[in-house]
Amino acid sequence: MSISVILQQMGVIAILVAVGIYLYKRKIVDNTVSQRMSAIVMDICNPALILSSILTGNVTPTHKELIEAVIIGVAFYAALMILGFIIPVILRAKKDDRRFFNLMTVYTNVGFIGIPVAKAILPEKAILYVVVCNVMYAFLFYTHGIVVLSKGKEKMNILKVFSPGTIMALLALVVCWFKFTPPQVISGSVTYIGNATVFMSMALLGVSIARSDIVRGFKIPQIWGYIIVRMIAIPVAVFFILRALNIDEVAVLSLCLMAAMPVGNLPLIQSEKMGENTTLLSSAITVSTIVSIGTITGLMVLFTSI
Repeated sequence: MSISVILQQMGVIAILVAVGIYLYKRKIVDNTVSQRMSAIVMDICNPALILSSILTGNVTPTHKELIEAVIIGVAFYAALMILGFIIPVILRAKKDDRRFFNLMTVYTNVGFIGIPVAKAILPEKAILYVVVCNVMYAFLFYTHGIVVLSKGKEKMNILKVFSPGTIMALLALVVCWFKFTPPQVISGSVTYIGNATVFMSMALLGVSIARSDIVRGFKIPQIWGYIIVRMIAIPVAVFFILRALNIDEVAVLSLCLMAAMPVGNLPLIQSEKMGENTTLLSSAITVSTIVSIGTITGLMVLFTSI
């Protein structure tokens, strides 16, 4: 993949984010509208994008490649779970804040931002690894994530694992495995719905940035430490480790992109439900998301040029 393609695609994403900021500033999209649009993206458009990427017929992994993708995804998240306990110590986070940094380390935005960005800048085969990461994210958050956040007080909720996104991701893996080809009326409908994802998700990202207290977040030193360690150092480490293991180039770029994602929204939503102080999470999401446009661009340019 050429550097110019990455720069152009990330430039497009930056413009779409700017459109979202404009829509919020002009009061075309308010908090209520953005909430409803988010539900549409998460429950309909994003799942459709996952499945449509597989139904194009351009993603045709062998059974061996599919199994390898699952193994790589499991290993990736196992490593993140371990780093979730290490990084808060490195950042010298306050004792009560360590669980938040733990969640921020493991649960980045591999769905809402990761799927459309991967679709925009990586080869189509990359969606396979993105799908695996999203399945792992969903299964782990409502088990491991809930336990970490509540300090063991909350029970795991297996039923919540099976959201529309997770179900569609699992279905996409099944389609890959059995090489199932649906009727054109089905695949065409799914594709049209999925195509709306990139604009809507990036515009909503702009809305989120526009309504946040950006200045407060930029003044928290631990967030900058998190960005350096989690969003820059770890993707670089993932790149060289996978390269040393002779992993397929598309798999390497896919996992590196997923490793470079900013903080996800799910820890914030769950924390609010539990009545926790969400100031740190809210600031981290805003700052890491803004900075990620630059860090993702720089890292992907670096990785493709080595």
